[in-house]
Amino acid sequence: MRDVSFGSYYPAKSFVHNMDARAKILISIAFIVAVFLVRSFHFLGFAACAFFVVLSAVTARIPFFKVIKSIRTILFFIVLSAVLQVLFNKNGTPLWEGGFITDIGLINAGFIVARITLVVTGASLLTFTTTPVELADGIESLLTPLKLIKLPVHEFALIMSIALRFIPTLIDETDRIIKAQKARGADFESGNIFKRLKALIPVLIPLLISSFRRADELADAMDARCYAGSKNRTKYKKMKLSYRDIIGFIVIAGLITGVVFLNKFYIVLAVGV
Repeated sequence: MRDVSFGSYYPAKSFVHNMDARAKILISIAFIVAVFLVRSFHFLGFAACAFFVVLSAVTARIPFFKVIKSIRTILFFIVLSAVLQVLFNKNGTPLWEGGFITDIGLINAGFIVARITLVVTGASLLTFTTTPVELADGIESLLTPLKLIKLPVHEFALIMSIALRFIPTLIDETDRIIKAQKARGADFESGNIFKRLKALIPVLIPLLISSFRRADELADAMDARCYAGSKNRTKYKKMKLSYRDIIGFIVIAGLITGVVFLNKFYIVLAVGV
């Protein structure tokens, strides 16, 4: 569980790290939109999105294996989605006579795996290159118009940043509790799925208690520092858009345009090749 990297910040001096947090948030949202714009069977669109992820990781000077590790937490969900598509999709031609696995089922399984993987890796790049404080400030700035309808924008941004910050902490805490329970003779690997779920109860209870304790300590620390929400608060660092953000917007706009182009002219391009 220590290898789970989603939600952690990777310190480095790079083009992407120096971008404005608001720009990175908007670019991440636009990237997810681009991934979902890719139509079925148009895997060239996924190739373009994958190239964007690789380019971003290289520009941010983040080891690519750390980006790949970000999908470990949802690997079971990815495999389950692919298996369900293979087993229950009856469209297409069976791979063998009387078989239940079809070519369309395999293609759809690959399509789902590619989509989920790209979304998770793209989102992980945001947390790798942006500190929780920068994320909170960026979210708060983007949601500022909602203050007109009396929504607690600052508190909402603070909750999100704290949640992202404590993902690695809770993962480490879970790892320590599991090792402690194994040292006491607990077995988490044998038996059916119901026995394994029951064996996790001694892990979940202390983890829940630890989470409440950390929340209470954080609340006391904020109260000791006279934290009073967004009232009369100022910013130590002022966010400003720069040429880096403009380049990022141009690149993501080019990606979305390319995906739409491939969706429209995929058949023509395939025939041409």
